[in-house]
Amino acid sequence: MRWVCIVFPQLALDGVLRRTPEPEAPLALLTGSPQRRVVQAVNAAARALGLRPGQSLTAAHALTKAFASAEYDPAEIEQWQQFLAAWAYRFSSQVSLRYPRTLLFEIESSLGLFGPWPQLEARLRAELTGLGFRHRIVVAPNPAAARVLANAYDGLALADNEVLRQTLGQMPIDRVGLEKDAATALSRMGLRTLAQVLALPRHSLARRFEAALLKHLDTLLGERPLALAFYLPPDRFAARIELNFDVTSHQALLFPLRRLTADLSAFLCGRDSGVQRFELILEHAGVADTRIKVGLLSAERDPAMLFELARGRLEQVQVEAAVRGFRLEAEDLPAFVPEHRELFDERPQQSLPWEQLRERLRARLGDDAVQGLRFQADHRPECAWQPLPASTPGPLAVAGPLRPGWLLKVPLALPEQSTRVLLGPERIESGWWDGADVRRDYYLIETRAGRHAWAYRPVGESGPLLLQGWFA
Repeated sequence: MRWVCIVFPQLALDGVLRRTPEPEAPLALLTGSPQRRVVQAVNAAARALGLRPGQSLTAAHALTKAFASAEYDPAEIEQWQQFLAAWAYRFSSQVSLRYPRTLLFEIESSLGLFGPWPQLEARLRAELTGLGFRHRIVVAPNPAAARVLANAYDGLALADNEVLRQTLGQMPIDRVGLEKDAATALSRMGLRTLAQVLALPRHSLARRFEAALLKHLDTLLGERPLALAFYLPPDRFAARIELNFDVTSHQALLFPLRRLTADLSAFLCGRDSGVQRFELILEHAGVADTRIKVGLLSAERDPAMLFELARGRLEQVQVEAAVRGFRLEAEDLPAFVPEHRELFDERPQQSLPWEQLRERLRARLGDDAVQGLRFQADHRPECAWQPLPASTPGPLAVAGPLRPGWLLKVPLALPEQSTRVLLGPERIESGWWDGADVRRDYYLIETRAGRHAWAYRPVGESGPLLLQGWFA
């Protein structure tokens, strides 16, 4: 087996930076009591100004005030770790959150689907970078060793236990996950690397140290399995972005909306599902939240499409009060069925599939503006089709005589010299029961431009043909 360990060294800071429009601006995370605020973490721009973790806020302000600050929230770290576990679930069913700020998952059984490890590693790094999380990645034959090696390496991939033992042997004693007291005692004995510890007689270590030390060493070497609890994705998605200032325009809400829909898409891909309905919640101060429902006719998970649909709904809402927070919640997460495509897709790259075009039209124009059609058993062409909501399925075609798909609201008279009769007449006499009785002789005609049309002449009359519909 091969296990991937992904360490997120600045998970709290990345969680804040990814929801700000200017992630390169100086930022510091603060912790501590109101009387003594302490800098917990800083980004590269703040570090360049002289800010360091452990400084008091007073000392930081003495250096510069040209930095933004946010609260260091341990609960948010757990939230982001759960989100990343949902993302990793698409690559393996064995995902563990045993260690803080770390993902562990088994990939031996996934390489046949995602390709060799270098290809999968490149994909993992690209997606994590796109999501906004810095990371280190290591692969080892067991999860405990992968976690320890991630303390010192990035990009290391070990395939067998012999190489693993040699690499672990070079690790310093204080970086292999031993208890602090045990690591200090071994250092005082003159032991600096794990190889020196492994060279000692086992019974000597058992006599001098507690059993936990030998158990840990056996786990690192793969001689004792590590019991792991595996992650199971939740049945709903909920994410929130707190805005640092009052927002009153739709344009300023597009950045958090894009981030939330991208996170929703990553969550859906992880659990191999789509979303059919979700809700946007705009939080106001002293006013009830504004709730915007977004519904789709079929399950989707493409981030660009989710963003466009949510944007269309959002722009239809008048923002009555300043927005302080932005939430996205989704509970209707049915299975995702990919679109059926031909081996040689002839659709132009710029064109949209019908399903995506339909959803965009509904988002822009409203649910009532886009309708479907249903066939009715009526011989009269103007009564043979009935509009229905786009979400209601109905037969769009039936076997029978050839009929036009585009009917004019009012029939138009056609000059005799501009048409040629191809087929007909076909007599239709119907409608006596509803007071709209018709008696017509229909003809399939061709115009001078080569277009085929559907025209009729009332029975017993000798006037011009009346154009009622066009064939596609």
